[in-house]
Amino acid sequence: MKKKLKIIIPLALLILGGGYKMVLAKPAEVESKVHGEVYVLPKEFLINLADGQFAKLSVGLILEHGALEAAAGGGHGAKPPEGYGPLPQEGLVRDIVTDVLTSSDGDALIENKGRTRLKKKILQSIHKKTDVHAEQVLFTDVAVQ
Repeated sequence: MKKKLKIIIPLALLILGGGYKMVLAKPAEVESKVHGEVYVLPKEFLINLADGQFAKLSVGLILEHGALEAAAGGGHGAKPPEGYGPLPQEGLVRDIVTDVLTSSDGDALIENKGRTRLKKKILQSIHKKTDVHAEQVLFTDVAVQ
């Protein structure tokens, strides 16, 4: 009987502790890895590159939290053109992306260092030429031919 109690008591404590952890304990807060909202521009880009190749890509931005909600609320009922989303000054952002990429070559989009440099250049131009508060530029899909 004593041998059974030596096994049953620790086992019961283990089960009760696990049950408490799973059901009653407050879950640990998980820190977000992305600080902002990811917004992917709805229309893809089809760009002629400087070296004669062309690229088809999708571009996204990481925006401050609430940036898109504020834009949707301040639109005065105006619907954006077909293929454009609720991002204010989206046309300017598309123009900046096109300008930066058309002066680049295919290798810059294929290589990681080149993509990083292009994203940084696009982000600097967005900050300089628009009121869009983007924190990061993303190339969500890229094809170079």
